[in-house]
Amino acid sequence: MGKFNRYLYDEIGREYERKNLYLAELAEIDELLHNRDKDKTHLRKKRRELITGRDKHPYIVQLKELSRREREFKNRLKSEVNSFSRTLSGELDRNERKLKLRLFSSERTADFYRDHKDISYDAEFDYRKAELERTQLPGILDNIKKIKDELIELENLKRAADPSQEALKKSEYESFKVTQKKTVKEEIARIKMLRKEGTISRKAEANLIREAKQKSKNSVKLKELEIPTKGIADQLKSKNIELRNSTKQSLKILKSDIADLRKVTPVEVEKTKPIISYATVLLPGLGQALNGQLGKMAVMIFGSLFIYLIAIPYALGFGNYQGEGVAGLISLAEGGARIDKSLIFMIEGVVSIFLLLLAALVVYISFSDVYRVETGKIKGVRPKTWFENKKSLLEEGFPYVTSLPAMIIILFIVLVPVITTFLLSFTNMDPQHQSKFSWVGIQNYRLIALGEGLAGSVFWLILVWTLIWTFAATTLAILIGFFMALLVNNERVKGKRFFRTIYILPWAVPAFITIMYFSIMTAPGGSITEILAGIFNTRIEIKNNTFLTRTALILIQGWLGSAYVFLLTTGVLQSIPSDLYEAAEIDGATAWDRMIRITVPLVLFQISPLLVTQYTFNFNNFSVIFLFNEGGPFNPQLYGNLAGSSDLLISYIYKLAMMNQYQAIGAAITIFISLGLMVFAYLGFRNSKGFKEGRL
Repeated sequence: MGKFNRYLYDEIGREYERKNLYLAELAEIDELLHNRDKDKTHLRKKRRELITGRDKHPYIVQLKELSRREREFKNRLKSEVNSFSRTLSGELDRNERKLKLRLFSSERTADFYRDHKDISYDAEFDYRKAELERTQLPGILDNIKKIKDELIELENLKRAADPSQEALKKSEYESFKVTQKKTVKEEIARIKMLRKEGTISRKAEANLIREAKQKSKNSVKLKELEIPTKGIADQLKSKNIELRNSTKQSLKILKSDIADLRKVTPVEVEKTKPIISYATVLLPGLGQALNGQLGKMAVMIFGSLFIYLIAIPYALGFGNYQGEGVAGLISLAEGGARIDKSLIFMIEGVVSIFLLLLAALVVYISFSDVYRVETGKIKGVRPKTWFENKKSLLEEGFPYVTSLPAMIIILFIVLVPVITTFLLSFTNMDPQHQSKFSWVGIQNYRLIALGEGLAGSVFWLILVWTLIWTFAATTLAILIGFFMALLVNNERVKGKRFFRTIYILPWAVPAFITIMYFSIMTAPGGSITEILAGIFNTRIEIKNNTFLTRTALILIQGWLGSAYVFLLTTGVLQSIPSDLYEAAEIDGATAWDRMIRITVPLVLFQISPLLVTQYTFNFNNFSVIFLFNEGGPFNPQLYGNLAGSSDLLISYIYKLAMMNQYQAIGAAITIFISLGLMVFAYLGFRNSKGFKEGRL
């Protein structure tokens, strides 16, 4: 047995003397045992005698007597409550009856524990809880009675209403509705006339019409309430809502007060180690039940059902489509039936691992909760009720609860494919091994690194062109967009709205339309090809020349991407205070100085993270490459039959995996470039000024 503490602590951390004198003696001995100057042999003997003679200890005897009296009191109270229940009026509704019985019970409970509250903290808590209920419940019942009396009075008024007066008011109401409808039409016509004359704007017209309709609606509603029965019915509805909500709110306040009382009233237990936590670790829900937290138990039972009915059976191969759970991830259907596919075995193996990880997370959450509650009880903290746990969950755990569905979706929609791709890169899945493939280790990465094999031999050539393309196309788009934004933002430029509309067109028009348009124009016999042939007096085959194709691609992407940069830059330029430029001009700064020292730094500070994403986007820009020339022109001597001279790594991967079925080597290249892009993006963000100043 471990060491007992001399003091107890509540949830707030305040210190309390023990009321359990038996545990207080043990705690005192334990404290002396940790003192090197004391005779430990005598103390250990005294401790053993105290533990073996526990049942004869005066306090334990007193506690047992209190427990006996409590049982007798509860049995007697149950009988008294039943007797009192029979004396209550049958006209009381269920909630009022329940509150009266609760008040009766709390009065008897407070009287019983008043003489025993100093024996234990449990008795003190029961007494103070009963006192809270005895103090607050009469006010709740009085409020219910008051509102019910008002409801009865209103019902009497409704029955006593004069039929002739009722008919008269209804007639007046119907006439008023007709008049108001006509008035609203006239008012709307007047407003529309003002709009036609140009006195008010279109927005003002809409607001005035809406206000006129709402004003008429309110007037009709007020007139309707003048009908005696209608006005009384409306009051009855309001009183019923008040009765329901006020009672609910008052009981919620009482629950909150009891919860606050639990926080400052410690609990004493005769144990020093969280045994329940470790004994129930594999059964989420059981530990919560043993701690007396039935609400948490109900939630955690679903966790146990998930673990033992879904996660573990699926991981063992039960319920799989074809695979064998985790074992299938190792075997990859080796030696299986003809219809068994290694890829399905791999995917189901990955899903099995994620299900096991979720199961482990459920076990950890359950164990942490039980351990925290149990160690808290040992320390003196009273366990929370379901009301307190629900309140904490809504306040502190709300972000986790709302994020949970998204995290589960991310797990299976994003992470499972990513992990599967990563594992696929260590296999030999190719045209000869589609249905059944096996693990080959780092062979694919070795082929890429050394530039060997049918696929690896052209990797570095394509990588160099991809880097050139990314830097050139993105930088060109940034420069064009920045220049256009500066041009339109200049005070001397007229027709800014027209130019902004023109400059935004590359972004507004679907990119594939623009790409296909330029593809047709630069094809043999296309307009651009014919114009260049007329200018240079020679036949120029843009789509059949590597250099010209790459140049055209860079120019097209520069035009397509410039609109986005233009929008970003325009927004930042309009937010720069003109005072900065005026002050710089007074100090003698030239237009170039103002642009370099004010405009460029402020613009880059705001949009540099988005510019980094533009580089990463263009690195994987599949559409412009494939739609323009399908990666051509093709040069089998350099690129073989798997890629063209304008292919980027992303289009190369597509041709490898989708068109030629080299999925394994394609997956390896995908992982390689993904890691590279992550490093580049991290370095780009880290070196931006906004990131350094903690604004990202």
